[in-house]
Amino acid sequence: MRVALSGAAYVGPVGTTAPTDSVSSWPDDVTDIGWISDEGIAESNSTDTTEIKGWQGGQTVRKVISSSEMTFKFTAIETSKTVLELYHKGSKVVTTSAKSVLAIKAPGPDRRFYGFDVIDGDSHIRIVVPDGEVTETGDITYKSDEAVAYELTITAYPGPDGTVAIKYSNDPAWESAPAA
Repeated sequence: MRVALSGAAYVGPVGTTAPTDSVSSWPDDVTDIGWISDEGIAESNSTDTTEIKGWQGGQTVRKVISSSEMTFKFTAIETSKTVLELYHKGSKVVTTSAKSVLAIKAPGPDRRFYGFDVIDGDSHIRIVVPDGEVTETGDITYKSDEAVAYELTITAYPGPDGTVAIKYSNDPAWESAPAA
């Protein structure tokens, strides 16, 4: 049994060459998103199906997948240039003379590379999303007894071969077949 004790979320430009294992360093053009809330990172896979009914009795004889989606949801609890620009798609933090300004624009397309590390002691799972985008954001609450938090949902888009994400692990359990 594994527990996700710790980990990290990363972002970089689409086209980033990702590591091909679970423990190599991330490339220089990939940025650590920073602190993630104790809820961790939630991976979700959903599919919609269309039922094909038989004429004889109206029974379902087949289900065809009509759409599918893979998402990753987490809450960043660090207010940084990276997080602000992810939350406010299409907006950029500009700093001049030690003064930073974020002019918030209407969101537009902002596809990027994403990576996630999930760590349990020596066990390490790495998830690479070569092409993803923030497609949902939660409310920002400004309170005296809570961290300012930025809820982000990343949708993974398929590449030419249909791959939406790649997982790597150094966990020996991935290599062994279940007992019969």
